[in-house]
Amino acid sequence: MTVTGSGDKAGSDVTATPPGQGEAAPGEPEQTAAAPGGPREPGASKKSGWRESVLLVSVGVVAALLVHFFVVDSVYIPSESMEQTLLINDRVVVDKLSGDVGRGEVVVFKGWDGTTTIKRVIGVGGDRVKCCDAQKRVTVNGVPLDEESYLHPQDFPSQERFDVTVPKGRLWLMGDHRASSEDSRAYRDDGSLGTISTDDVVGRAFALYWPLSRMATLPVPETFSKVR
Repeated sequence: MTVTGSGDKAGSDVTATPPGQGEAAPGEPEQTAAAPGGPREPGASKKSGWRESVLLVSVGVVAALLVHFFVVDSVYIPSESMEQTLLINDRVVVDKLSGDVGRGEVVVFKGWDGTTTIKRVIGVGGDRVKCCDAQKRVTVNGVPLDEESYLHPQDFPSQERFDVTVPKGRLWLMGDHRASSEDSRAYRDDGSLGTISTDDVVGRAFALYWPLSRMATLPVPETFSKVR
């Protein structure tokens, strides 16, 4: 309500009446001024509360949809290609605003056949990714990777040999269960050396949230910090 006159109190529900006007005659009962807008209809406050509730729910739904489409997403793991890091039917949270993709990150992307795929980034644009050195390790720019922390315990770094320099703006990706993963190694003859464009990346998988017994974050393995 807009308060007029310097003597009115904020929050008052009555309108000030000029002196001499509207005063009750002697012996007559005073009349109480009606609230601005006239008397409220029965149930008006309930209707108002209902409308506010609907508005709040609507705003919440819109906000949740915006977050889902532009900020985070949830995906489930359909295959064993990322074991032991991710098992079949695990569910992970994907950050769609993660920015530049880095080595060692687990990312969701539009795969070689157009389907949504999840793998680990081994090399970024300009990297030379090679397998294998004398100890049968994958190397990136000549630096051997210690993959024990994420590689399937009964697997090898790679049974296939390769030596690829990743083009600018593209990524070389591999699954953590190398023997069961169809990744960059399988598409080296596709004209892009098996790499995928950074533009095809949906986002970074940063946390495993289901099942609850396996809840964990998905940090970048320490070995990638040694690559230059």
